[in-house]
Amino acid sequence: MQPEQPPPQHAWQFFRAGGVDQVIIQSGADIAHLAELDQKLWVALACPTRGIEFDERTLDLIDTDKDGRIRPPELLAACAWACAQLHSADELAQPGDTLEIRAIDDRTEEGAALAAEARRLLAMAGRPEDTAIALADVLERSKQLSGMRFNGDGIITVDTAVKDDSVARDAIAHIITTHGSIPPATDKQLPGIDRQRAEAFFAELGQLRAWAAQARGATTGLALGERTLAATEAMNAVAAKVEDFFARTRLAAYDPRAATALNPSLDEYSAMASQDLGLASPAITTLPLAPITPGGALPLRHGVNPAWAKALRNFRERTVEPLLARSNAESLTQDEWQLIQKSLAPCQQWLADRPATRLDALDEDVRDALLAGDAEQRVMALIDEDEAEQAHNEQALGLEKLLRFKRDLLELLNNFVSFSAFYQRRGAIFQAGTLYLDARSCDLVVQVSDAARHAKLAGLAKTYLAYCDCTRKGQKIGIVAAFTAGDVDFLFVGRNGVFYDRDGHDWDATITRIIENPTSIRQAFFSPYKKFVRMIEEQVAKRASASDARAQKSLGTAASTLASTDLKTVGTNASSVTVPGTPRRTDVGTVAAIGVALGSISAVLVGIFGKFVDLGIWIPLALIGIVLAISGPSMLIAWLKLRQRSLGPILDASGWAINGRMRVNTRLGGSLSQVAKVPANARRMLDDPFAESNSPVWVGLGVLVAVVVVGFVAWRAHWLDRWVPQVTVTPPVAAPVVLPAPGASGAAPAAAVVGPAASVAAPAR
Repeated sequence: MQPEQPPPQHAWQFFRAGGVDQVIIQSGADIAHLAELDQKLWVALACPTRGIEFDERTLDLIDTDKDGRIRPPELLAACAWACAQLHSADELAQPGDTLEIRAIDDRTEEGAALAAEARRLLAMAGRPEDTAIALADVLERSKQLSGMRFNGDGIITVDTAVKDDSVARDAIAHIITTHGSIPPATDKQLPGIDRQRAEAFFAELGQLRAWAAQARGATTGLALGERTLAATEAMNAVAAKVEDFFARTRLAAYDPRAATALNPSLDEYSAMASQDLGLASPAITTLPLAPITPGGALPLRHGVNPAWAKALRNFRERTVEPLLARSNAESLTQDEWQLIQKSLAPCQQWLADRPATRLDALDEDVRDALLAGDAEQRVMALIDEDEAEQAHNEQALGLEKLLRFKRDLLELLNNFVSFSAFYQRRGAIFQAGTLYLDARSCDLVVQVSDAARHAKLAGLAKTYLAYCDCTRKGQKIGIVAAFTAGDVDFLFVGRNGVFYDRDGHDWDATITRIIENPTSIRQAFFSPYKKFVRMIEEQVAKRASASDARAQKSLGTAASTLASTDLKTVGTNASSVTVPGTPRRTDVGTVAAIGVALGSISAVLVGIFGKFVDLGIWIPLALIGIVLAISGPSMLIAWLKLRQRSLGPILDASGWAINGRMRVNTRLGGSLSQVAKVPANARRMLDDPFAESNSPVWVGLGVLVAVVVVGFVAWRAHWLDRWVPQVTVTPPVAAPVVLPAPGASGAAPAAAVVGPAASVAAPAR
């Protein structure tokens, strides 16, 4: 038996761009088999859902975990879901947001529901005969939800019930009062209720009804019958103050001296006299129910605390008189109080068993009316009818999702799995627009939210980057533009330009930060010379500024001296002012030193020039060597950086996860930044009336060249020998030899000089 053969793999096609192999995604089969492609071959592994030129709603539908980022599992799940809803995945490769209903795979439960919803929406739009549905049809249905009585969000409002259904409208209002509200999807300011709130409300009503029925049955055996609850509630209203009163009387009976301290003092009354009092004032309600006497009874009619008079009257009428069988009771002893508590103890327990609900804000009559009618059935019927539309909402959402994926999924894949949209210059989703500045346009522009944070990583791109703040009609955005061609001599912080976004809107752009890097080999070639000239200009400017400052300071000092000099002193000392004599002549030594210096410099220059002329046919090679010595290092560094110029760090700093190097070579860079060019068929009028005259410059250069040529010819023809003194080299002279004179013993020796010249003998003595 032969082993089972693995299923044939999908045949992928790749193209080379940015230094990496990128997959070509152009058919439905490519989308359907995307899960088979090794993710190491993907260009990007994550991208943000905001800050890119792509439909945000589509990105939100793909971003299932709602973290603001798209990753491979979510993208693969979107591709698999879209392919599962269609008969052929090739529909995803067709442009547009219109889909034939027959293209939906109705063999599955979800597909059949989507097809049925599409036909339903077309029927609602008055076009039941149409066979294709567009995204606009689905979005129009979403707009109509705000005007529909039942929108499928499971939330109803008071207006959901018809105007003549006062029972349902009142019940919904009571539910909102006691259990809070939740806004519907169509209006966030409108209070509404859902099934959970409605069920909780009616459940608590049922609990109160059961408790009330139990209490009525239990109190029928008491002396007061159904009035026991009212008697107990009246007692509970004053129970704490009654206990306080009898505790004070017992303490006064224990020690009569305590009666004075247990009653309010005159100082307390004096303090209350200066206040604006009311019966509900704490200063009055905290006083005892009546004056404290040893073992005294509690008065019920006269001499009681006015803040508690009404509560004591209810207690007397509903509790004391019915239970003690006394009419017009004037007082209550402690024994009678304990008897009342004992008689109402069972009812106290029933009250303690009252279920805790949020319906205390409703009167008992309102609760009874809600329980007596069919309010619950009416409210729940409205919720059921609204929830019935929820299934249609889910199907409409699925239909919107399918239509958006058909329109946008292929474009997203060509900007995520591969960057074919960027390298084929179709406009990538990370390109925010075009910046016009310094006589060029920059197409590689990325939107940024924090320039300082972005620059920390984007500097590794080895690209000349300019961060700009863009404003338009009170709005403000940040961008970073890559300058990949042309010179950068006049790019600096503060320069202004115009930025056009992908929608064609124009923004005022101002450079706020620059990351310098070479843009081309040509720019690097001239860079050392430009830096040298700039350095000379800066030094000259510094010296001129310093000289001007010194002159201004001297003039200021002189003016201050003249202004502060006493006129009388000036007149007195006028005779003593000496007229300066003849200026001192320049020192001859200084003139000689200057002449020697100039002569030395001239000799060095003439020597160098002579050696250079002696090279003969090698002079061009020498010139090339000099140029390479100056510009070579700069060009080498630029070449190395241009080879490393990459798109990855720029996008990584914006929230992407780039999987490859994504180089930007010189050719691509030249297309991303285009300098100004006069149209080929344009006519140029070259006679500029305000152009600066170059005649003095050319005359000076001509004179200089003529002097150099004449000097060189004169030097080679030895015409200057008669004016240039000859330097004579004297040969070395041997030391003289002294010989003694012959024949003279003891006499002084005679000197004889022996040398190459004639000998001279010293005379003898």
